[in-house]
Amino acid sequence: MRHEVFFNHVAGKNWPVKHIPFQRKHKTLPAILTQQEVKAFLSVIGNPKYYAIASTFYGSGLRLSECLNLKIEDIDSSNMVITVRDGKGKKDRVTILSEKLLSALREYYRKIPVKPVTYVFPKKDDTFSHFSKRQTQQFIRDAGPKAGIKKNVSPHILRHSFATHLLESGVNLRKIQVILGHRSLQTTAVYTHLTKDFLCDVKSPLDILEV
Repeated sequence: MRHEVFFNHVAGKNWPVKHIPFQRKHKTLPAILTQQEVKAFLSVIGNPKYYAIASTFYGSGLRLSECLNLKIEDIDSSNMVITVRDGKGKKDRVTILSEKLLSALREYYRKIPVKPVTYVFPKKDDTFSHFSKRQTQQFIRDAGPKAGIKKNVSPHILRHSFATHLLESGVNLRKIQVILGHRSLQTTAVYTHLTKDFLCDVKSPLDILEV
C-alpha cells in the first residue's frame, strides 16, 4: 500500500504496483550460545540481581521487555510457570519456571536491601519502575568477554539459546512456539537449523559414490 501511494500520488505514475517485484529481505540464522558457553557466561555474573535477570532470559525464553515488565504476581512457584503479560502482539502467555531460576530469584530477593513492590526487577532508586533496558543490555554485553565468549551476547541471544537447547532436548516444536509466543510455527522452525544434530544423520552423496 505504501509503495502504491508513492508511485501513483508522489511520483505521479499510474503503474500497476502489485506487479512490481520488490527485493526480499535477506534472512540470517540467529546466533546462539552453546550450553558450555551459557554456563561460563552465568558463572561470571556476581551481582544477584543481574544473575536472576540473565537466568530469566535463558531459563524461560523471555524477550527483553517481557523480562523487565515481570511483576511479582506473574511468578507462580506453586505451578512452576511464569505469566508473560502484554507480550509481542499484546498477547498473554505462560512459560516455564525452572527450579534453578526460582532459586536464583529467591536468592536475589533475599540479598537485596530494598524489596520489590511491583516489578520483579525494579530500579534501584524507584521500586515502582522496572529496571533499565540499557543497563540490562550493557551488563549482559560486558559479561560475554569476561566469560571468554567471542560472540556479542545479548538478551535475545539467550532467548535463542533457550529455544535451541529445548529443541535439542526433544521438546516438541509446537510447544516451543507457544512458550516463545511466536504467531507462526515457521518462525520457530528456524531453530531446527541451529540444533547440533540437525545434519548429523545426513550423508553427502559424494561419500556414497564408489570412486
